[in-house]
Order: sequence, then structure tokens, then C-alpha cells
Amino acid sequence: MFTQYKYWKPYISPFDPCKPIEVKYYSTPPQLYMGFQPPGLPQFQTPREALMAGTLWPQLFSPYPIPLKRRDEA
Repeated sequence: MFTQYKYWKPYISPFDPCKPIEVKYYSTPPQLYMGFQPPGLPQFQTPREALMAGTLWPQLFSPYPIPLKRRDEA
């Protein structure tokens, strides 16, 4: 199954003077996994829902990721 969020752990050198970010992430748009938009794709029920999501089709909705809290901020 495809997810919109990808995570990876970068290499952390023992000689790195800065405290590194242990897990990095990025998001990919859902249209990368859809290919062509199929006919008859379900739509949001109300114009308000579509405006709040920024798209007419729920399958193309991609929310902003929630930033991960670093250990020193928690």
C-alpha cells in the first residue's frame, strides 16, 4: 500500500558537531499514485467540504503533515 508520507534515518557521523535530526520525512502528492483520473470519481458532498480540502475529489486530498516533535522540545 502506498502512503503519502515517506520517512528515513540519515547517517549520523560520530564527528558531527551539531545535534542531528534523527528522522526526516517528506510527503508525496496523491496524484503520483493515481495515474489518470478515472471517470466517475466520487466528489465531496458539499462545496464547503471541497473548499476546505482544496480539491473536489477526496482521493486527491493531501493534508499538510504534522511536524514531528524533537526530543529536546517535548
